[in-house]
Amino acid sequence: MTSPPAMPQLVAPKAELAYFDEQLLPLPRPMAALDAWNMIMAKPMPLLAFAFRVRDAISARFGVKRIGGFSGKQQANLKEGDYLDFFLIEHLSPDMLTLTERDRHLDVMTCVTTSDQTLTITSSVKTHNLYGKAYMLPVGPAHRIIVRTMLARLGNELASEEIRPHVH
Repeated sequence: MTSPPAMPQLVAPKAELAYFDEQLLPLPRPMAALDAWNMIMAKPMPLLAFAFRVRDAISARFGVKRIGGFSGKQQANLKEGDYLDFFLIEHLSPDMLTLTERDRHLDVMTCVTTSDQTLTITSSVKTHNLYGKAYMLPVGPAHRIIVRTMLARLGNELASEEIRPHVH
């Protein structure tokens, strides 16, 4: 008997969200949520580091802490309460990784789930003030494109694993 698929967590009830995005990728093999995250982050997108530098430079003027972006480091032996780059791990199980970043302007949650050989990345944001709302105007559409691109890259990498000859 299989367990029911993990339901992605949201930062707030859906009606209170300023941003919601959910994207799926079929997987050729079962994979843990943290393993999927590590594979996605292993090869950072070229322009993402620049985008984070711009974000940090602008946001710092409004008293928002710098987050620096993604390190690309492979992570293991993590537990709830640890940090994965700038994200706090709020939940970690084989089929779910819930990451948050909260400040006075907005709360962000990214939930990575794996179930039935499907990877789902669910992102939700609740804004608290005008700066949070303004921040999400460019970040929301960019985030959708970034996640779509990351999932496509992972899909291509997994597909190439499938067609490579296995040496015994």
